[in-house]
Amino acid sequence: MAGVRVFIEKKAQLTLLGTEMDYVEDKLSSEFVFNNPNIKGTCGCGESFNI
Repeated sequence: MAGVRVFIEKKAQLTLLGTEMDYVEDKLSSEFVFNNPNIKGTCGCGESFNI
């Protein structure tokens, strides 16, 4: 895969500290997966989280 640049808003940097991003491909989809060890809870849709 070619190099990818990710831009993060300055205010969000501390919230995302320690987050790992991976690109996953399987038979049905290909997507970026984020693993943030600081997350204490998520919403049902998977789009929001709290720390």
